[in-house]
Amino acid sequence: MITTSGRLFPSGCCLLYMLIIIWDIKTCYAQQYDFIYYNCQNDKGNYTRNSTYHKNLNTLLSTLTSDTKIDYGFYNSSYGQNGDKVNAVGLCQGDLNQNDCRSCLNDSRIVLQRHCPNQKEAVGWYDHCMLQYSNRTIFGTGYVQNTPMVYLVNKDNATNVDAFKQERASLMSDLRNNVSAAGDSGRKYAAGSVTGTDFQTIYGVVQCTPDLSSQKCDECLEGNVDVTVNDGKKGGRVLTPRCHIRYETYRFFQFQPSTSGDALLPPSLSPNNRNTTSSSSNGQAEDVEIMTNGSLQLDFDTLRVATSDFSNSNKLGQGGFGAVYKGQLSNGQMIAVKRLSKDSGQGATEFKNEVLLLAKLQHRNLVKLIGFCLEGIERLLIYEFVSNKSLDYFIFDPIKRGQLNWTSRYKIIEGVARALLYLHEDSRLRIIHRDLKASNILLDNNMNPKIADFGLAKLFGTDQTQGNTNRIAGTYGYMAPEYAMYGQFSTKSDVFSFGVIVLEIVSGKRHIENGNEESVEQLLSFVWRNWKERTAINIIDPSLSNISGNEVMRCIHVGLLCVQEDLADRPNMSSIVLMLDSYSVTMPTPSEPAFFVGTRTRSLPLSDIHSGQNNSTTTTSSESTTSKPSRRESENEASVTELYPR
Repeated sequence: MITTSGRLFPSGCCLLYMLIIIWDIKTCYAQQYDFIYYNCQNDKGNYTRNSTYHKNLNTLLSTLTSDTKIDYGFYNSSYGQNGDKVNAVGLCQGDLNQNDCRSCLNDSRIVLQRHCPNQKEAVGWYDHCMLQYSNRTIFGTGYVQNTPMVYLVNKDNATNVDAFKQERASLMSDLRNNVSAAGDSGRKYAAGSVTGTDFQTIYGVVQCTPDLSSQKCDECLEGNVDVTVNDGKKGGRVLTPRCHIRYETYRFFQFQPSTSGDALLPPSLSPNNRNTTSSSSNGQAEDVEIMTNGSLQLDFDTLRVATSDFSNSNKLGQGGFGAVYKGQLSNGQMIAVKRLSKDSGQGATEFKNEVLLLAKLQHRNLVKLIGFCLEGIERLLIYEFVSNKSLDYFIFDPIKRGQLNWTSRYKIIEGVARALLYLHEDSRLRIIHRDLKASNILLDNNMNPKIADFGLAKLFGTDQTQGNTNRIAGTYGYMAPEYAMYGQFSTKSDVFSFGVIVLEIVSGKRHIENGNEESVEQLLSFVWRNWKERTAINIIDPSLSNISGNEVMRCIHVGLLCVQEDLADRPNMSSIVLMLDSYSVTMPTPSEPAFFVGTRTRSLPLSDIHSGQNNSTTTTSSESTTSKPSRRESENEASVTELYPR
């Protein structure tokens, strides 16, 4: 037995873990049912032995698991009145059977009271269950309770720390996504595994108390995952009263996970429990993958009711692939329903692409997919409702743009940059959006940006850098020249689109104003001319006041770096995020942007681009990917500290 500062750490339990003390660690024992961590909250009040509160607590805990109809491991109840009322929550790991769950919670009530003999509020965690009680309301409030929090980590480091961290992040992202996909399920739990590049398998579990909404559950889990971001240990767990995560290099849960690391589902959604068929060689694997995401599927009648039969009063907008409607589900959740046009260019392939892609993505600056409907000829996608419409609705309106001060605009630029960094480098696959534009950036009620519309997105493996297509899809003005002219797309194509958006946000001008395209100066030409002539003040939206000159000029500089004609000269998103976050970064001098109209002899006629200004057109033919770039890799070469180019 090891003693540290009076706290006991017996070898049977705690030598495996090094405790990162966030809140006071009390004890850890080796018995089958004792806590790996517990917290007695002295600041929440005390009770005396045999008092009314004490008696109510004993009664409540002794009957907490008496409801035998509960088979999903979550128990919550209250007993008593007024100041002596006691509330309790018990949660078992999602793979635990009913008998073992009840046994774990019944033992924990005895142990927790022994360790916390007179505290009105306490919480304790076993390996497979959690118990909390309090004199305040602790369930059904939708509140994400992040305290107390404890992070326990394995004492051993991973062999390849960087690869391990990336693979663990991908696994946790997939698991969080599957918990979110469970909606209002009684079991907000997912477990699975992923085998890494060094053939080491990482196993993981994430879980929330079912009283949290999907959004609050995801927020809670995101906070827990963030704790582990820079940790290269082989195992760890983050515990809070409303959610927890755990990862190890050995399997510590009961159901058999997917061996590939894909479609990581809770037991109730496991393919082993479904009448799904395996994929054949006829190219229908996507159908099977959608079937395993059955929890995402909503029926058409539900969506008809939610949108008042797709009434015009609920119509949020019309895009190239169909209309988007506001709706409300029976549980009160607000949604946005994208109903694809029956003659839309987006066919089954693009539809499945968007479903499968969005189902795996989790980032605060990406719109969240809630579900889909595939019924007869109807194809619908259901997203979280983002209340403030899209960026173009504000930035190009002479009145509404006043609602976006410089602070809001800079926050939007940073948010979009971080979302693209996630897509390009931090998610499990490298993802190229291919249709990034102002109308595909939605704004929530706090004007936080969320990238939407992944119907044209392409997935690359981690060693792939570019792809090619014979037909072009996208929106004129946002397309990189190598994509518009040669069908070559890469992360640098998205970087180009991002640069156009940055310059639109700073200037309040569209990439090309309405009117005769041949007679109206294009935005990139306008910005470059003023940048060269040192009249950058002309670029800035005149409606802006109280701006940060350094931030504005830095954004213009970043925008021009992004829209350079040679894709190798454009920075990647990690460099862009660093440029936006740090004033100590020396930025290279931008070269002349790519122009599509009038100024270049090899400019592309509008008739050759299969898109419109506000709508996108699909492409499905002859696309390929390669791991070898056609040009040199992007790198920052000679750089200057002057604000303007020489």
